[in-house]
Amino acid sequence: MLSQPICIKGVGLHTGQEVTLHILPAEEGFGIKFRRTDIKDAELISADVNHVVTTKRGTTLKVNNASVATVEHLLSALFSLGIEDALIELDGGEIPILDGSAKPFLDAIEKSGLLESESNKDPLVFERPFTYLDEETGSEYFVTPSDKMQLACILEFENPLVPSQYAELEDISHFKDQIAPCRTFVFLSDIENLFDQGLIKGGSIDNAIVIVDNEMSEEKKASLSIKINKPNIRATKQGILNTVDLQFNNEPARHKILDMVGDFSLLGRTIKGKIIAKRPGHTSNVKFIKALKSFYQETRKTRGIPKYDHTVPTFMDMEKIQSLLPHRYPFLMVDKVVELKDNLIVAIKNVTINESFFLGHFPGNPVFPGVLQMEAMAQAGGILALTIMDQGRGEKWDTYFLKMENVKFKSKVVPGDTLILKLELLEPIRRGIVHMQGTAYVGTKVVSEGELTAQILKRQ
Repeated sequence: MLSQPICIKGVGLHTGQEVTLHILPAEEGFGIKFRRTDIKDAELISADVNHVVTTKRGTTLKVNNASVATVEHLLSALFSLGIEDALIELDGGEIPILDGSAKPFLDAIEKSGLLESESNKDPLVFERPFTYLDEETGSEYFVTPSDKMQLACILEFENPLVPSQYAELEDISHFKDQIAPCRTFVFLSDIENLFDQGLIKGGSIDNAIVIVDNEMSEEKKASLSIKINKPNIRATKQGILNTVDLQFNNEPARHKILDMVGDFSLLGRTIKGKIIAKRPGHTSNVKFIKALKSFYQETRKTRGIPKYDHTVPTFMDMEKIQSLLPHRYPFLMVDKVVELKDNLIVAIKNVTINESFFLGHFPGNPVFPGVLQMEAMAQAGGILALTIMDQGRGEKWDTYFLKMENVKFKSKVVPGDTLILKLELLEPIRRGIVHMQGTAYVGTKVVSEGELTAQILKRQ
C-alpha cells in the first residue's frame, strides 16, 4: 500500500503531450482507478479488462468520455509491488512514456515508501492446463498449474534479420531487476508508418529500442536521421540502431513480459499458474485474459458442483432462515440451507406448481422466471453475508442488491425441479460490500449464473 502521494511528469509516447501524473494512496478495497483532471466531472476509470477500448500500440481504458492510454508500464510496476489500491490522477490522455520501461515508475513508488498490507483478492488458481490461440494475430498462450505466477515469452519474427528470443520470469519478486528496466521496442520498417499515422509523437531514441529489420539505403538513413534527430545512424552487431545499448541480449522479449504483467493486472487479481506466450501483444493479451477468466469460471463451477442429499440433516431450516431474512410468502425463495462455510453457501429452492407467479408466467407451459432465479441466489448470498456479519452479536442487518453482472440463463427450470443455489464470496466483505459468484443447478446441470454485488446495512 502506498504511504504518500507520488508525482511524475513526462510526455505521452503517441500524443507527445506533457502530462503530470499523481499516484495517490487509496483505502483498502478501492482498487486501481484513473481520474482525468482535465475533463470536468470525468468518471473514474477502473483498471479492468472490460474497460479496454483499443490495444493499438498500447492498452487504452475508457469510461464514457474519459480515456487513458498506454497504461501497461505503470500497471506492471504497481502489480509487481503488490499495490492493489491507488487513485491515479493525470491532466492528459496518456501515461508518460519516460524511458520506455517500468523502472522509473517502480523507483518513484519505492522511494515514496510502502506500507505493509495483505492482498484482499483471491488468486486465480489453475489446476489443469489451458491453451488459447488468437487466430487474428497468431499469438498463442499456454497455462499450466503452478504454485505462483510465472511468465515466459517466445518471440518469433518472420524476418530472417531478426533472431528469435526467449525470456522468463520465474517469480514476480524478480520483476524489479530482470524485467522493469527493459524498454519498449519498434521495428525500423514501422517507424515511418507510425509517424504518418500521427503516433509516437513523444517517441525518441531515448525511450525505445529500434530493431533493424531491413536494409537501409543511404537515402533512407538520411531521411530517418532527420526524423529522429540523430546523425550517422547505423545498425550495430546486435541488429539495433546505434541509439541505445541493450541491457540484456533478449531485452525485447523481456519487455514483452513487462507488457504482459501490466495487461494481465487488468484481471484484478494474480494468477497461480505458468503462462508461456508465443508472439504476445496487447491485442492478444486482452483477448487471452478474457478467455482465461471465462475458462477459470467454468472450471470453478464444474469443480465445485454441490451434491444434495435430502436424507442428510438440514444445516439451516425455514425458521432460522426467516430469523435472518425479512422476506416472506410469496417472495421467500430459499427453503433450506444444506451447507455453510466461511465463504460459501449451498441452499435449496423446491420449485412447485403452487408458486403464485406460475398463474401468469407462461400458463400451460410453466417456466421459473430467470430474474427470480437471480433473486433466489441473492437471498442465499444474503444468508451467507448476514451470518458473517452477525458473528453472535445478535444485531439485525439487511442486504440490498447493487448490481448483477455476467448473468447467463442456460436451461429451463420447471415445476418439480429442485434448484440448488451455490454462492461463493469472490473477495472478503469490506465496508459492507458483498461480491459473490452465484450458480444455480438442477442436479449437476448449470441452469443460471451471475456475479452479484450487494450492500449490507444495519436494520433501522
